[in-house]
Amino acid sequence: MILGRDGIAGLILAGISLVLFVHSLGLPHLPIVPVGPGFYPRIVLGFLGLASLALVAQDAMAQRARAERAAGEPRNHRLVLALFAAFGAYVALMPLAGFRLATFAFVAAVQALLDPPRRAAQWAVLAAVALGTVTATYLVFETYLLVLLPRGTWTGW
Repeated sequence: MILGRDGIAGLILAGISLVLFVHSLGLPHLPIVPVGPGFYPRIVLGFLGLASLALVAQDAMAQRARAERAAGEPRNHRLVLALFAAFGAYVALMPLAGFRLATFAFVAAVQALLDPPRRAAQWAVLAAVALGTVTATYLVFETYLLVLLPRGTWTGW
């Protein structure tokens, strides 16, 4: 099996996350607090390890598919530039509009760039996914983890 850059990066990240996960098991557990200091790092490192292994598998399948088809597809440099511009606009809009509005606009814009909607139903799905992303992220960070997300100077929320 021949791996590309993504597969090699996935293997390196999987190894790093495994080593750090093992080290997190040695963190002291406080008897007063039910969730010790290693709980959240273990969750993050576990997801990082799984995502890294998924990247390795994805790269292996892509390498196999690439080897099967001799003719390469043309690269879409304009789409890459458009996605970078969307991310730059997201970063610039965050302090002005706040996390919720900026993230909604970013997720919707990236979806529209990657797969432009042509019918009203596709626009509704785009809006629902963007709204669901913002809602889920907001609930996890603000409500569960008690992490304050950026408020906008234009909106105040």
